[in-house]
Amino acid sequence: MEAICPLDSEFSEKIDALLKPPSSHEVQASFRNFIPLGFFEYFDQLISTRQYRGLRIKQNGEFGKGVYADLEFREGELVCKDQMLVGAQHSSNKVDCLVCSYCFRFIGSIELQIGRKLYLQDLRFSARKCDTGTYSHTSNDCCPDDSSDEEGNSFMTDHDNSRGCSSSEPKDKISLPGEIVESLMKGDMVLPYSKQFYLPSAISCPGGCEEAHYCSNLCAESDWESFHSLLCVGEGSGSLCREALLKFIEHANETNDIFLLAAKVISFTILKYKKLKAAPLKVQERSSSLNGSEDTCFSMLLEAWKPISMGYKKRWWDCIALPDDVDCVDEASFRMQIRKLAFTSLQLLKEAIFNIECAPLFSLEIYGHIIGMFELNNLDLVVASPVEDYFLYIDDLQYLEKVEAEKITRPFLDALGDEYSDCCQGTAFFPLQSCMNHSCCPNAKAFKREEDRDGQATIIALRPISKGEEVTISYIDEELPFEERQALLADYGFRCKCSKCLEEEP
Repeated sequence: MEAICPLDSEFSEKIDALLKPPSSHEVQASFRNFIPLGFFEYFDQLISTRQYRGLRIKQNGEFGKGVYADLEFREGELVCKDQMLVGAQHSSNKVDCLVCSYCFRFIGSIELQIGRKLYLQDLRFSARKCDTGTYSHTSNDCCPDDSSDEEGNSFMTDHDNSRGCSSSEPKDKISLPGEIVESLMKGDMVLPYSKQFYLPSAISCPGGCEEAHYCSNLCAESDWESFHSLLCVGEGSGSLCREALLKFIEHANETNDIFLLAAKVISFTILKYKKLKAAPLKVQERSSSLNGSEDTCFSMLLEAWKPISMGYKKRWWDCIALPDDVDCVDEASFRMQIRKLAFTSLQLLKEAIFNIECAPLFSLEIYGHIIGMFELNNLDLVVASPVEDYFLYIDDLQYLEKVEAEKITRPFLDALGDEYSDCCQGTAFFPLQSCMNHSCCPNAKAFKREEDRDGQATIIALRPISKGEEVTISYIDEELPFEERQALLADYGFRCKCSKCLEEEP
C-alpha cells in the first residue's frame, strides 16, 4: 500500500513554491529590512562573503548554470575551498575517527584517536561475537574504570619488533590488553613523537549529548545555532521529544544515514527561519498584523530555504540508481520500497522536531527532494587521518630512532592492521561545487592537499584555465570507456556531450 503524507496535499502550493527552481529574475514578498535575493545575486553574495577569488556563477545555455573563471588559473593552482552548507560523517566511520562535528577536523590526540578506535573495534567484535546488538560509539563512555600502567609498560618493552619495519605493510591484527588501550585514551601513555602531530582538544556538546564533539567553542556554537540544537539528544535539546529523536537516529543508522543529512537540512531551515522572524523585532517594533501575516511568515520560510533551493533536486526514489541485484521488472517495486523507507524516517523525524510554521518541510515531497539533492549533488566528505601521518613519520625516522620508537608503536600498528590509515568519510552538500558541471575531460578536480585538514571541498586546476572559461569537474571516472561513462551519467539525468564524448561516440 502506498505511503500517503497528508501534508503533501494540505500544503501543495507552498511545496510547489519551495521546489520551484530559483530564477535570476525571482521576485518574492518583502517587508522592512528583508529583501530576498535572486539566484545569481545569492551566489554573487556568497562568493563575496567567502572571498572566493576569480569565480562567477553564470548562466549556461545547456545546463542552466555553471562556474566560470574571472581570472586565469595555473595548473595545480587552488581554484577554491568550498565550505559545506551541510554535511555528516558516515555513522560507521565514527568508530574509526573522532572529528569535530561541525568542521570535521580530527580532535583529541594521536593517543586518543588510536586508543578509542581499538576500544570501539573490540566492542564491535564482542557485540558481533555475543550477538548483543548495537553499542554507543561515543568517546566519553569508552574508557574502562581501572588501569594498570605497570603491565602496560612491561608489555610495550617486551614486544618483539623484529618483523618488517614498513608502516604500510598489511598485518594480521593482534589484540592488546585493555589496560594498555585505556591508558592511551586517558592520556597516561604518551607515544614517541606524537607531540609533533598536535590536535585540538575535544570540546563537548553544549546540549550535553555524548554524540557531538568539537575542535573549538566557535564550532560548537556554530553547529548548535545552525543544526544541532534541534537534533541533540542531550538534556539541553530543543527537540519536541528526545525519545522520538533517538528512534529516528537509530532508524537512520540501521537503514541509510542519508536521513541524518536530510534532518540537518530541515533543522537548518527551521533555525534560520526562527532567526529571520526574530531579527526584525530586535531592530524595531513591528505591527502585530505584519508579524502574524501568513504570507510574511512563508516569505521568511522561503528565504530560510534559499540556500537549499540552489541545489538540483529530484525525488530520491525517482533518481536513485537501480542496484545491480534488482531486476528491471522489479524496478517499480524497488522504488516504492524506497519511498516507504523515506516515509517511515520522516514520521519519526516529524514526531521529534515538528514545527507548525514550517510544516511544509515535513511533507514527503520535500523530504524526498532533499534526499534526492544529496543523491545528485553530493561530494564525498574526506579528511585525511593524522594517525596515518604519524605512523608514516615513524617509518621515515633514522634507523636507530625508528627501532626505539617501534618498540612502543609497533603493537598499536599491528593491532590497527590495514585500518590504521582510515580517514574521516561522510557526505556533504557544497554550494559552489554543486554548480560545477561535468566534463569527461575536466579542467579541475576535487583534491585534498597536505594542508587541507577539514571538511571543505578543495578544487584544484588540472590544467591552465583561461579567464571566462567554465570550470568543470568529472562526476565519474573519466577513464572508463564511452558507453560505461554514459550509463553512469544517465543516473544524473543527462547525456554528456563534452569534446571527449563527441570524439569517442560511435
